[in-house]
Amino acid sequence: MSVLTTRRHYSRNILLQLLSVAVIVVILLLWQRHFLSQLYLKNQLTMVGWVINGFILLLFLGGMGRLVQLLLRYHREEDELNRFVGNVQRVVEPIQGLNPDAVIANRYRTLLELHARRAPINHNVLAATLVASESSRQSFPRFVNNILILTGVFGTIVSLSIALLGASDLVQSTSNTGDLSVIIHGMSTALSTTMTAIVCYVFFSYYFQKLMDVQTYLISRVENVTTILLLPRFQAQTESVMKDFSDLLRGATALLQRVDTTQQVFTQTATHLAQLAQNLDQQYDLQAERIDGISEILRQGFRLHEDQQ
Repeated sequence: MSVLTTRRHYSRNILLQLLSVAVIVVILLLWQRHFLSQLYLKNQLTMVGWVINGFILLLFLGGMGRLVQLLLRYHREEDELNRFVGNVQRVVEPIQGLNPDAVIANRYRTLLELHARRAPINHNVLAATLVASESSRQSFPRFVNNILILTGVFGTIVSLSIALLGASDLVQSTSNTGDLSVIIHGMSTALSTTMTAIVCYVFFSYYFQKLMDVQTYLISRVENVTTILLLPRFQAQTESVMKDFSDLLRGATALLQRVDTTQQVFTQTATHLAQLAQNLDQQYDLQAERIDGISEILRQGFRLHEDQQ
C-alpha cells in the first residue's frame, strides 16, 4: 500500500484491545472475588504475602501505565504523520499545523538544516538515530518485563523459607499446631506470589511486545515518508546545485588552461623579440664596422688627411 494512502492507526487498535481486556479482567476479578479474598487476604499469619503481592502489582501497574503512555504518544505520532502526508498532498508547508516535537517534524527540520549546509544526507544514519532515540523511551517497561517474573520467584523462595521455619519448629515440638499453620501459610503464600507474578508477566509481556510492534510500525512509516517524499526533494535540489558547481569548476579550469596557454604564447613572443633585438644590435655593430672600414679605404685612396674628411 502506498505511503500516501495509508491511514492505519495501529496504536489505537492496541489501545482498544487493551481496554477490552482490562474490562474482561475486572469482570473476572469481581466474579471470583470470594476465591481471591480467601487466597490473598484471609488467614494471613504474616505480612509477607501482602508485601510481595503488593510489590508485584505495583510494579505491574507502573509498567502498564508507562505502556499506555507510550501507546498514546505513538497514536499522536501517527496522527501527526498522517497530517504531514496530507500537507504534502495539498502542496502546502509540510509541517503546517504539526506539533514541533513530532518525529516527522524533527525529521523534516533535520533535512532542511542539512540541505541548507550543503551537507550530504545519509538516510541510514537518520534511521539509526531515530531507532536509538525511541528505544531509550522503553527502558522502564523493559526493566519491568525482565524483572516481573523474578519477583514471583523471590516470593516463592521467601514463602518456602517461612514454611521451612514452621516445619523446623514442628519437628522440635510436635504438640504445637501453630507451626503447622505456618507451614500451610508459607505454601499458600508461595502459590499466590507465583501465580500473581506469572499472570502479570504474561499480560505485561504480551502488551510490551505489542508496544515494540507499534514502535516498529511508526518508524517504518517515517522512513517510508522520508524515502518517498522528502529525500527526492532535497537530494534533487542538492544534485542540481552540485551539477551547477561542477560546471562552474569545469569552466574555471578551462579558463585557467586558456590563460596558461596565452601566457606561454606571450613568453615565447617576448623571447623572440629579445632575440630579434639582440640580432639587430649585432647587425648594427657589424654595419658600423663596415662603414668605418669603407671610410678608411676612401681616405687612403684619395689621400685625404683626417681633418679633410
